[in-house]
Amino acid sequence: MPRKPRFNLVGIPQHVIQRGNNREPCFYAEEDYRRYLNDLQVSAKKFNCRIHAYVLMTNHVHLLITPMTKYGISQMMQALGRRYVYYINKTYKRTGTLWEGRYKSSLIDSDCYLFICMRYIELNPIRAGMVNYPGEYKWSSYRANAQGDVDFLLDAHPVYLELGTTCIERQEAYRDLFRHYVDNDTLHEIRQSLNHELVLGRSYFKDKIEEVTKRKTRLGMPGRPRIEEEQGVYWVEY
Repeated sequence: MPRKPRFNLVGIPQHVIQRGNNREPCFYAEEDYRRYLNDLQVSAKKFNCRIHAYVLMTNHVHLLITPMTKYGISQMMQALGRRYVYYINKTYKRTGTLWEGRYKSSLIDSDCYLFICMRYIELNPIRAGMVNYPGEYKWSSYRANAQGDVDFLLDAHPVYLELGTTCIERQEAYRDLFRHYVDNDTLHEIRQSLNHELVLGRSYFKDKIEEVTKRKTRLGMPGRPRIEEEQGVYWVEY
């Protein structure tokens, strides 16, 4: 079966997920997380990609990226994969693949879905039961976006910059976004667009993408989650 072509549109964010092979761990020690972030920074700079949000979970990674060149994300992920897999195999004296096939990605309508996607990414550790609020988890972009920690990996998206005129105002407004829950329908919409590598956005945005790319941006029939998920209300303490 031929590989599904990716959306390669300059200046439009993409939500990227890469999973460990057979859902096995990608990180074994704290130094591994640090190495991955360093390799990500090097690869993003080399291929002109802007990182807005991320979370490194035990067996998968979520990234929110805006490519500034047509194939920037694909090139970045290939370079990142080679660097990090080489490090892991050498460090732990292992061989073979680390990742589960190709990464998956969905195009993001930044005007309406950027913050929804950022919240989804940075709330992963809470949904996994690893922490009680996102600031407790060190391997995500939340501390930088919401609390002002220095993170040279990140580039603020223009929509984020519109949250306020100062860094303090933007961080406060961003934290306030986390007082609203991500409901079941939205969780399903995000996961569906990611798993099928489609578009997360308004109908108008999807129509424009279809017009430009001549590609389908929607599933033929709307689906429902196969498993009823707990609806999450994530109150942030700060």
